[in-house]
Amino acid sequence: MQAFDVAIIGAGAAGLFCAGVAGQLGLKVLLVDHAEKVAEKIRISGGGRSNFTNRDATPANFVGDNPHFCRSALSRYGSRDFIALVQRHGIPFHEKHKGQLFCDRSAEDLIGMLLAECGAGGVTRWQPCRIGAIRSAANGGYCLDSDRGEIAAGAVVVATGGLSIPKIGATDFGYRIAEQFGLRLTERRPALVPLTFDGAGWEPYAGLAGLALPVRIETGAKKQKTAFDEDLLFTHRGLSGPAVLQISSFWTEGSAIRLDLAPAEAIADRLLDAKRRSQRLVANELAALLPARLADAWTARDAALQRPIDQAPGKALAQLAERLQRWELVPTGTEGYRKAEVTRGGVDTRDLSSQTMEASRQQGLYFIGEVVDVTGWLGGYNFQWAWSSGHACAQALAARPKATPQPVAE
Repeated sequence: MQAFDVAIIGAGAAGLFCAGVAGQLGLKVLLVDHAEKVAEKIRISGGGRSNFTNRDATPANFVGDNPHFCRSALSRYGSRDFIALVQRHGIPFHEKHKGQLFCDRSAEDLIGMLLAECGAGGVTRWQPCRIGAIRSAANGGYCLDSDRGEIAAGAVVVATGGLSIPKIGATDFGYRIAEQFGLRLTERRPALVPLTFDGAGWEPYAGLAGLALPVRIETGAKKQKTAFDEDLLFTHRGLSGPAVLQISSFWTEGSAIRLDLAPAEAIADRLLDAKRRSQRLVANELAALLPARLADAWTARDAALQRPIDQAPGKALAQLAERLQRWELVPTGTEGYRKAEVTRGGVDTRDLSSQTMEASRQQGLYFIGEVVDVTGWLGGYNFQWAWSSGHACAQALAARPKATPQPVAE
């Protein structure tokens, strides 16, 4: 049996960062992952350049059953702190859109930084290595079965991520550990994911696949209404792009989304003005406000609109404008975990300390990163949660008394 102060399961963003910090705080750390490579989600994110944080990250950019849970960790280790670490390692980066920060060269720079931090902390890393049973030890520590032998650890950190993108190794292992030790789970579903629509109903728009435009998108009503101003992308099966990925975290099955396809325009006024002075086709006038392919698709469905605009009924033009600026439709589903960037839901935050990430009724067991019911918006927020929760956990680990676990008699 090999003994460590802490065993961290999962070598993704949260696990790597927590391991490096904990090791540099003087702990003997083992980092374990069933995959051969570390941090595959970092590697593929941001088109290979990793949107590693958002300069403007606040608790308001996160959702979950208890959206205030993330406040403590974010306040103690925020985006400025992680940016300072990136700068200390000399990694060039740039701001692309709305505070989103990307590596100039490659996500490999960021992965190299995290590995260097682990190296500085003397972290032991076993990969690939699968964890089997986890058992409580007599003095409050844990014994873990692995395919590299039995492990004794004073504490266990679960940083196994969610269910999104199974092709890079996502599993439900972290949720099963939580259930084994009596922690509750909230409903899990794909988030930051494209939305799909009924095949026949979507047929008039399938030909628009590849078309992108800025829109305002919203879902919900009254206090539950959420809206974003982002780019929309038409696909063969439905809608994607930043606008839809953002709203997908708030959309619930069976509810509608609403789109303003020209949020900077008063389409009704523009069309009625054109009716008074122009003899061009309605589609041609509309193409001054929207992409031409979109204008053609919308006017092709109504014979009253397939004529010069001065001959089109004013009522038909007003209805067209209303539909374009309040297009309401009900998705039939999502592209699922294979296309989802993150998983919404997870380990119930009511069963965790927001200060330490430790399970409230299971001493020495911690959960960090995506496995927890904290989901960020699109734009670097989920990586920031990985850094913040990992840092809070590492600080708590360093503050707890060390113990050499003893196996429980079978």
